[in-house]
Amino acid sequence: MAMARELYGILGTKYVPLLIRRFSLWSTKKDPDLESALSRNKRWIVNSRLKNIILRCPNQVASVKFLQKKFKTLDLQGKALNWLKKYPCCFHVYLENDEYYCRLTKPMMTLVEEEELVKDTQEPVLADRLAKLLMLSVNQRLNVVKLNEFKRSFGFPDDYVIRILPKYSDVFRLVNYSGRKSSMEIELLLWKPELAVSAVEAAAKKCGSEPSFSCSLPSTWTKPWERFMEFNAFPYISPYEDHGGLVEGSKESEKRSVGLVHELLSLTLWKKLSIVKLSHFKREFGLPEKLNAMLLKHPGIFYVANKYQVHTVILREGYNGSELIQKDPLVVVKDKFGELMQQGLYEYNHRRYLANLEKKREKGIESLKPVVRKKDRNHDGDDVDEEENHGDRPGGLFDPEERKRFYQILFSDTQ
Repeated sequence: MAMARELYGILGTKYVPLLIRRFSLWSTKKDPDLESALSRNKRWIVNSRLKNIILRCPNQVASVKFLQKKFKTLDLQGKALNWLKKYPCCFHVYLENDEYYCRLTKPMMTLVEEEELVKDTQEPVLADRLAKLLMLSVNQRLNVVKLNEFKRSFGFPDDYVIRILPKYSDVFRLVNYSGRKSSMEIELLLWKPELAVSAVEAAAKKCGSEPSFSCSLPSTWTKPWERFMEFNAFPYISPYEDHGGLVEGSKESEKRSVGLVHELLSLTLWKKLSIVKLSHFKREFGLPEKLNAMLLKHPGIFYVANKYQVHTVILREGYNGSELIQKDPLVVVKDKFGELMQQGLYEYNHRRYLANLEKKREKGIESLKPVVRKKDRNHDGDDVDEEENHGDRPGGLFDPEERKRFYQILFSDTQ
């Protein structure tokens, strides 16, 4: 309220409290485990994008000067050379004709090849996933440009249109009813009844029960549990069913919308999506206008957070604590990339520590004071040890528990 009064004095308007209320709608009571799962590790995101940039360069070699220009698009400051040298297990930097160049290391290229192999073997799974997305849409077709926003969340490769569609020409086709280049759409030609089974229905069949949502809230959350039980008492409506007869704003319409978002999240690799991007598909999937309000109304099913100014919805039942319960083969490969990156960062920090230790010895400092581990918070909000920031004392990455924590929060959305 103090902030509201201060803003009132500055702006001279009575609409400030409404402004504060509007932003408060985006957050819910924090769950430490799911907040950890939602942590978007900037180091991994940047390195993944650098990897893709280098792979697209001639002979898969990029000049550091060229990568430096790309740093602005990656929302980074500082020197690209210093960043690349932090990850010697991922990037090989060398000097040639007085200019620095970078290529991927052999272990990194091995992971790139493994990822491509997984994409090839997962092609039928990806085709079914694309078919299910189209089956969930109102007209069984989705705009290619808009779908590209979600492609990494669902595990689709960058070339999924030319990789998947020609091999399944009896299931998909490209159409353009308006003639504009941006209006290209993927249309479903063949409805597959065996795919029209939601994750909720599949789980119910496995347990021999009626399909219903599960609530992942603590038992102490009395009122949310009561609202969930009341909502769950209504019969489940499959998101694959025709919803044309449902009245907007009715309990049945809400049940169908919750089921559709639940199914979309179930199809993603990390069981989470950007709410902003999801709202771009309101018309295609028949979602309510007040999508964020609907998600916040069901905290037992969805967890909504605003982390690093990215509004995200996560499927609660997809996680056990902060751990993803079922890992897609593509997620397993990306985990290996994270371990390789962490190994390089560990070696880099270890070398810096030894170098700083040697400098102290040269200055006549024979012994160091015992290190008391402290934690700082970086500009992204991640907990990081001071050793990582300064590199002149042990701890942090040398601690197995700290490394384990790093792995747990390593991947967030996609890339």
